[in-house]
Amino acid sequence: MDLGIAGKWALVCAASKGLGFGCAQALVAEGVNVVINARTAGPLQQAAEKLRATAADWARASGQKPPQVIAVACDITTPEGRAAVGGPGVNVDILVNNAGGPPPGDFRDWQRDQWMAAVDANMLTPIELIKAVVDGMAARGFGRIVNITSSAVKAPIDILGLSNGARSGLTGFIAGLARSELAAKGITMNNLLPGKFDTDRLQATFVGGAAKTGQTPEAFRASQQALVPAQRFGTAAEFGAICAFLCSQQAGYVNGQNILADGGLYPGTF
Repeated sequence: MDLGIAGKWALVCAASKGLGFGCAQALVAEGVNVVINARTAGPLQQAAEKLRATAADWARASGQKPPQVIAVACDITTPEGRAAVGGPGVNVDILVNNAGGPPPGDFRDWQRDQWMAAVDANMLTPIELIKAVVDGMAARGFGRIVNITSSAVKAPIDILGLSNGARSGLTGFIAGLARSELAAKGITMNNLLPGKFDTDRLQATFVGGAAKTGQTPEAFRASQQALVPAQRFGTAAEFGAICAFLCSQQAGYVNGQNILADGGLYPGTF
């Protein structure tokens, strides 16, 4: 299926690896120009080279000019970082908000600074990025905003209290904004909720869970995989494919939704 977004510009945050990279790669494979961001320059440049190879493949298959890949190493939670990703000639049509989740732990140990860091990275920074791009999207009559949050928004995880709180705040904000006057201007806003995807973040969560239960990380990993009806963890590539569809022309009537991708783990009806 041609998603109808070739030639658009996307900003994908935290895209040097994991789910962010999967989303960037899926968009490049559709002919989308991307600006990717992460804090560390080395891994980000390596990701950019992989994406440029994907861009070359798309160009060969389509007979068109390859999409551009721009890597900007910065701290997107700062005003300076947000300014750096909005360079000349880049009108963001697609925004993929993503940030590494706060560390797991016991809420008794968290101080105000840790709470504020979680809220800043996982709620306030996405809102600031939306504020920066949404009026341009409205003027051009097209915009796609996908916020990568967590399945913990629907089924909170006790050791991820910082994430539970901050991401739920963003979810509530998006629920209102997605249904504002912006919806009639071709802009959709959806949240993509990953369950257990095989990423560094998941492994870190397993280490915390193992310590709490007295198991080895390997044993804890196996026990968690057994809980998933699909009997496996998700991949960044399949997550990226879902993201790309939400950014497509065909998904223009999908708005204000929380899309759960968890292999069937969530047990609820709603």
